[in-house]
Amino acid sequence: MSKAGYGSADVIVGIQWGDEGKGRIVDLYAQEYDLVARFGGGDNAGHQIKVGETDLALRIVPSGVLNPHVELFIGGGTVVSPNGLLDELDRLAAIGVDISRVRISDRAHLVLPYHAAADRASERARGSRAIGTTGRGIGPAYGDKVARLGITFGDLARPEMLAEKIRLNMLGRSASLEGESIASEDEIVAATLDAAKRLRGHVVDGVGYLHEALESGKRVLIEGAQGSLLDVGYGTYPYVTSSHTIAGGACTGLGLGPTAIGRVIGVVKAYCTRVGAGPFPSELHGELGERLRAAGGEFGTVTGRPRRCGWFDAVAGRYAVRLNGLTSIAITKLDVLSGFTRLGIVTGYRERGRSVGFAAAGSPELEVVVEECEGWSEPLGDVRSLADLPDAARRYVGRIEELLQVPVELVSVGRERSQLAR
Repeated sequence: MSKAGYGSADVIVGIQWGDEGKGRIVDLYAQEYDLVARFGGGDNAGHQIKVGETDLALRIVPSGVLNPHVELFIGGGTVVSPNGLLDELDRLAAIGVDISRVRISDRAHLVLPYHAAADRASERARGSRAIGTTGRGIGPAYGDKVARLGITFGDLARPEMLAEKIRLNMLGRSASLEGESIASEDEIVAATLDAAKRLRGHVVDGVGYLHEALESGKRVLIEGAQGSLLDVGYGTYPYVTSSHTIAGGACTGLGLGPTAIGRVIGVVKAYCTRVGAGPFPSELHGELGERLRAAGGEFGTVTGRPRRCGWFDAVAGRYAVRLNGLTSIAITKLDVLSGFTRLGIVTGYRERGRSVGFAAAGSPELEVVVEECEGWSEPLGDVRSLADLPDAARRYVGRIEELLQVPVELVSVGRERSQLAR
């Protein structure tokens, strides 16, 4: 429980393999908050928002950006390309967004060109066992952080030390980057120093900044990136991202104690998708999978890669509910399922004739138990109340709620901010 006069911090996380539509949910909820904080990941995570005629694809700036009263904070648990951040800030400024609201923690780590080159080299070396990373250098940047070789945004204030760290890191990597196209050491140093001049004004003492906001009574909304099943510790390892994506990561990624956290809202797509390699028990192959992909526009925000598509997986969902300690869920893209005569929900896993949990998701002998549900033909874009959903759609939502054992707060029935049923 929050202390008297102390602000509150609520968390929104994805509970599948990412791409659940967290951006539009954060954008919606941000209207009731003073500050939106991103706690992890890098610009490998894309969030899409549509408000009226404005259609944004964000990579690192928090998804509350179209709410002009909201402060925007990129936390210390992130890894950020300085040039990528500047490009995003320039694009936002060009459409009239006040980018002075964007702050980044001094403890966030830089992603530099040699990280991206190392990422590509690693994937190439894995061959058929490639993980399917975005190739943007996120994993190598987190690797440097853990190896105590990382460069932080706090270092941008010390140009000589910054240049020396870059040179040392490149020297140590020269052999492993053979065959990769990469800018010279001098070019990377010069570009980073130029970026530092523009970014220094956005860098703050991250722990002090966030706690002072809470101590002044501000409401903070915490935004996750990717999805819970891609968490580096609890996802489908090794086919995961390089950071903690579950709600617990909000504490370490922002420098908060667990008692500061209030609600934890999970965002779940009405079906499942996954980008890249790795276990995906409910995946649909053939015509049904292609139909889901086309109906949902299932292509990566950052990479444009086609997403693998499948039925809603309640076994994976329940696992993520437990991991995150969810208090409620928001279901997205229910409208995509209009027109399907029959739908499926994976309600169980079996291996060698016995019931198993999500830990067995990668087993080559895994069989899924699929419960068939009645579909509906009606379009949902104009529905604004859960009670007004077609009977079959309402029963489908109710079945998800029952299986996950968490109340449904709202359902999205289209991409635009107002297309929601409560």
